[in-house]
Amino acid sequence: MFIINYKNYDEIAGVKSAKLALVADKIAKKYKIKIAIAPPHHLLGVKYSGPILAQHTDNAKVGSTTGFVIPELLKKSKIAGSLINHSEHRIPPKDIEELVDRFRNLGLVSVVCVQDTKEATRYAKLNPDYIAIEPPELIGSGKAVSTEQPELITKSVQAVKNAKNSTKLLCGAGIVSGQDVRKAIELGSSGILVASGIVKAKNWSAIVEEFAKAMLKTPSN
Repeated sequence: MFIINYKNYDEIAGVKSAKLALVADKIAKKYKIKIAIAPPHHLLGVKYSGPILAQHTDNAKVGSTTGFVIPELLKKSKIAGSLINHSEHRIPPKDIEELVDRFRNLGLVSVVCVQDTKEATRYAKLNPDYIAIEPPELIGSGKAVSTEQPELITKSVQAVKNAKNSTKLLCGAGIVSGQDVRKAIELGSSGILVASGIVKAKNWSAIVEEFAKAMLKTPSN
């Protein structure tokens, strides 16, 4: 899994969000890999043949919950799933637990973001589809966790394995090159979650393709 988180960067405002979707779509098909995009909520309707994920979902009920994003309506809008508990939008543990359960019942993809191995251990037990390890100090830093803190990935991989379920680990934070991606996969990650490393790049096609090739060229993949 290769997730591109658009965040709310100006680089993807307006029609530019569709341009990045077209790039991701083309490269996903070329290399036969799964690339998901996570645009801002008002752009979730962007045309894209691959998985579209929400950047955040609220643990709110169906009905009179103005301003909240809820799993049941994401499902009916044909959104594939959502990031949950991103470092920039943390939510209480109880909400994480209930959202993962709601997502599972709806057949939606859950990507629970964690900051350290302790959280990876805790939330892997819920059996989300993915645990994404992202030390907050490295997010947007250009310093990849795969090179700065490789032991964090290996320990988190083991934490996920110890849960003995179907959860897989994704690596995020600071990824800016194919080498960063390759190292993450070699350390045991099943994919990547990346934002500024792609969105703020001068050539979207070149960097997305570089990352895609790096995922394919690793022995463990």
